[in-house]
Amino acid sequence: MTTRNKLKISREEVTQAFSNPVWATKFPPIMTVDQASEMLQIPKSTLYQWSSKDKLSSCSQHLGKHLRIFRDRLVLTAMNKGL
Repeated sequence: MTTRNKLKISREEVTQAFSNPVWATKFPPIMTVDQASEMLQIPKSTLYQWSSKDKLSSCSQHLGKHLRIFRDRLVLTAMNKGL
């Protein structure tokens, strides 16, 4: 049986990745579902499913009926814990 090494990313690496003004503008610190789905290259419906299953509780917040996602926390959660 082989074990897979999971990629671990640090907060500093995430900050550095989004230090480019183009990326920082395209994917701001607090993103809409559209922006998050584009960044992760997944359907919006997947993000809504993850939210309803509480998989995004550490990186998202509902503002009324709108879901907002904290970019850096989403990247750290997706890369370090998996979704």
